[in-house]
Amino acid sequence: MRLVTFNCRGHQSIGKVIGQQVIDLPASDASLPRTMRELLQAGPAAMARARAVDASVGVSYPLADVRLDAPVPNPSKYLAIGMNYRKHVAEAIAAGIKVPDSQVWFNKQVSCVHGPYEPVQMPRASDKLDYEAELGVIIGRRCRHVSVEDAPSVVAGYVVCNDVSVRDWQMRSPTMMLGKSFNTHGPFGPWIVTADEVPDPHALQLRMKLNGEVRQEISTGEMIYDIWAQIAYLSTVMTLEPGDVLATGTPSGVGVGMTPPSFVKVGDVMRVEIDGIGHIESVVVAEPAGG
Repeated sequence: MRLVTFNCRGHQSIGKVIGQQVIDLPASDASLPRTMRELLQAGPAAMARARAVDASVGVSYPLADVRLDAPVPNPSKYLAIGMNYRKHVAEAIAAGIKVPDSQVWFNKQVSCVHGPYEPVQMPRASDKLDYEAELGVIIGRRCRHVSVEDAPSVVAGYVVCNDVSVRDWQMRSPTMMLGKSFNTHGPFGPWIVTADEVPDPHALQLRMKLNGEVRQEISTGEMIYDIWAQIAYLSTVMTLEPGDVLATGTPSGVGVGMTPPSFVKVGDVMRVEIDGIGHIESVVVAEPAGG
């Protein structure tokens, strides 16, 4: 399934996309939850009911007539791994960033979560705005101390992410959090492609286009730490909850790694594509007065 959170005529709901139609799940089956987190929390039985909703009799809208929001608008956590592709590690070293010999995780504050096609703001506080194309993982059940072998069983599905970064603010703190958490800097979507429809998440082609020019392109099989190792590592520390977002790393080609650095400007269009998942696209706009 392709699961969405959508807004139509001022009404927000969750649905599944079939062709060019969005089936409103709770309007079609009153037993289904009304938010994506609640649907994931309800577990396999609720997912089975969602799959069973018949497109021919369900309440539906043309995809072109709805606004797609972030599939999980209110995750409890948005975590991202840094320097998880070897060429990107080389970029970091060249930029003077110390690279540890273990997984490097940081938190994107959930207030940055943003829709897949909504404008991204150039903050008033900086012009060092950069892109990072990434495959995102949506956690499907509450879990702790997950083994590498069991990690696939806790994944609900996959999304496209742009880990938008404000580089000077990122460098001000060893946690990177501030530079990763500006408002609107967490667009992801456009939908959750459920795990059963992604035979191998480590065999997907990922690319970033800036104004139509390919800046990043790689197979997700080039990750240093694969998704299962990431989940095992994180769940050693914390409980992962349904709807949590894990961004799995970006390849080389980011603006800060260029010589000289080439940052995103107002009016630029960032488009992230992952074959088999979809794409997200954001135009860069100036932060309005008052934020």
